[in-house]
Amino acid sequence: MITFLHGKLVEALPTLAIVDVGGVGYEVLIPLSSFDKLPKPGSPVELLTHLSIREDAHVLYGFSTAAERDLFRMLIHNVSGIGPKIGLSILSGMNVAAFRTAVAANDVKALSQINGVGRKTAERIVVELKDKVGHVLGSGTAATSRVFGSADQKTQDAVAALTALGLKIAEAQESVRAAQAMLGERASVEDLVKACFKKGA
Repeated sequence: MITFLHGKLVEALPTLAIVDVGGVGYEVLIPLSSFDKLPKPGSPVELLTHLSIREDAHVLYGFSTAAERDLFRMLIHNVSGIGPKIGLSILSGMNVAAFRTAVAANDVKALSQINGVGRKTAERIVVELKDKVGHVLGSGTAATSRVFGSADQKTQDAVAALTALGLKIAEAQESVRAAQAMLGERASVEDLVKACFKKGA
């Protein structure tokens, strides 16, 4: 089991990071919440990981915090119908603290607004995790915004994240433009994507 990677960040995309560890490049799938915490490429980085072994592939999933990884594991191990792809989508659409609050409050509506999570899945999440979420997850906090060089870069990253989560590029571009107009230039990529989810993108 690979439990973490410590090395140099080679490349960072909204849904993927490549980490050089002793001359070996590891491709790691990440949620948007972890992307916003990554340093600039070329900098040292540490990611907590979860290794998924399938018949056709070994896939590494990476997280900036233990709370994110705990939530990911809780989702894929305890909620029927949720695999790693939807687990990452949930972390991309809602931070750990907000997720814990939504589950505790039976807020099916908020959970079902996350891309890839319909009402039935949201109801299963509440039923199957309500007794677990307060004990297993740490005191998750909202993701720290990453500093970008320009609004254009943030727009591109937000569009890339939305298309990776299943939206068509034209829909993603329109949604991000509307979110940026509403939130302003200082909004992070995560803020933009969450605003798009809330508007039903």
